[in-house]
Amino acid sequence: MRRMGALLFGVFAMSGCIPAEAGRGPGSYDAPAPDRQQELERFERRSLDQDVRALPAPPPAWEARSVTPDARLVSSSTWVVQPGDTLRTISAKTGAGSEAIARANNLAAPFMIQPGQRLTIPGGRYHLVRTGETGIAIARAYKVEWSRVVSTNALAEPYILRTGQRLLIPGSRPETIEERAARFHLDIDDILTGGQPALAANAKPAKPTASSARVLPATTPVAAPASRVASNLAWPVRGTVVKRFGPGKSGERNDGIKIAVPLDTPVLAAADGVVAYVGSDVPALGGLVIVKHGNSMTTVYGHAGQLLVQRGQSVKKGQMIALSGNSGFADRPELHFELRQGRTPVDPVTRLPAR
Repeated sequence: MRRMGALLFGVFAMSGCIPAEAGRGPGSYDAPAPDRQQELERFERRSLDQDVRALPAPPPAWEARSVTPDARLVSSSTWVVQPGDTLRTISAKTGAGSEAIARANNLAAPFMIQPGQRLTIPGGRYHLVRTGETGIAIARAYKVEWSRVVSTNALAEPYILRTGQRLLIPGSRPETIEERAARFHLDIDDILTGGQPALAANAKPAKPTASSARVLPATTPVAAPASRVASNLAWPVRGTVVKRFGPGKSGERNDGIKIAVPLDTPVLAAADGVVAYVGSDVPALGGLVIVKHGNSMTTVYGHAGQLLVQRGQSVKKGQMIALSGNSGFADRPELHFELRQGRTPVDPVTRLPAR
């Protein structure tokens, strides 16, 4: 029955996640009105959350902080550097991003410029980032994939936007129905690169704490862990690996491993780290915990039935962070366990003790 409910939800979610477009030809559809679309998206969240219990926490930052798509259209031009100019002041005067100006002129840190120097100002749509905005919310506001914004702006670790930053928004292009729907369905890469709220000027990210009683506001960025993982990871559960890393028999790709375990089995942190995400916003994975470790390493724990940690909480290797379940698109009570180095999924078995 739960599986049938998930399939029915998918049909509703698809119809509710596709925005309307003007001037479509034969084969077009009528997208739901905004109120109806919001209702369907709320239905989607309820459908996902019904199998997942979690500690009280605010909604994720991309829901708590909306974004107005008020990008400034900047024409390509040339700027002659005046005494006292910096890339930041030129950015403010032209509306183009300082990082985009640096890239267009092959400037490297510390981005020194001289009076009389002629700089190319790259044209395009530039969004001015406000405090608490996330990449996910920005991408949704402009109806583009966040991964395209990341590549267009050459964003890198730790993927924390800053207030006053100007992001170049890539131009729209024809999309398939599947691509349109995908913009509203998050994946792990979206959360890792676009889930952190923007950092206010002269502010510092919140330091991790070991207490699950601290509930951070959704718009508070969290500092990345500084230490590196010194040894192999620990198995997050003891069970049977029922699906391995990589392509499956039917061609689908698994970015982690699936471990079959009884319901309510303790799920343990594979290494010391900081909780970057807790929730159920990735439909396929259901109850989900993402833990960041040093050296750009991340571990992912999916299909949980109960989530026991908070975003911004520091955890130790072997600490219980969740209880196993069959949420999301799980075939049985199981744990989806994933390891990423930067944005690249890595077979976790290569870093786990043999058994």
